[in-house]
Amino acid sequence: MDTTPFTIRPATSERFDDVASVLGPRNPDSTVCWCLTYRLPSRENRALSARERAQKVQELCARPIPPGILAYDGDTVVGWCGVAPRAELHAFSHSRTIPHLDDLPVWAVWCFRVRGGRRGRGVARALLDGAVEHARGHGAPALEGYPVDNGDRKVDTTMAYVGTRAMFERAGFTWAADTTSTLNGFPRVLMRRPLAAAAP
Repeated sequence: MDTTPFTIRPATSERFDDVASVLGPRNPDSTVCWCLTYRLPSRENRALSARERAQKVQELCARPIPPGILAYDGDTVVGWCGVAPRAELHAFSHSRTIPHLDDLPVWAVWCFRVRGGRRGRGVARALLDGAVEHARGHGAPALEGYPVDNGDRKVDTTMAYVGTRAMFERAGFTWAADTTSTLNGFPRVLMRRPLAAAAP
């Protein structure tokens, strides 16, 4: 039984303010990722202004499949995880560095964001478990992640957003392939977890 104190909810339009509080900058005119870098073609991504980026994420939250999930500690949002069909993520569906294993319509989990003061409490792990259930509930046959394979070495906090191989292994993922992608000097590996269809 899951004993984490965090509740996981989909990032729907009704929760956009919570999404913005985790992903958005304090200054609305400051250009930050908003978890769009992997989703959009690079030209489209670069062309969006700061406020257009927020609007784009708000539109994604209104879709039947939201762009990610949120972690809550009581009523307070404490984290975000990007999880969606890999085909919707331009950087991965067109990647030359992260391989396609097969033709399965897999989903991908690619970003974890934990609010300051909440790190080291298991928020990212709860989000990864939530991503598994979220993808399974939408009928995904498998879920992939592309974490760093850092061994025992520490990963810089700002570069830890993709997760680590050990974190994925603890969540039931197994190594599926090496990649030629690196982050912060660490190689990234393709981890996959097959998912049984959600019970009717």
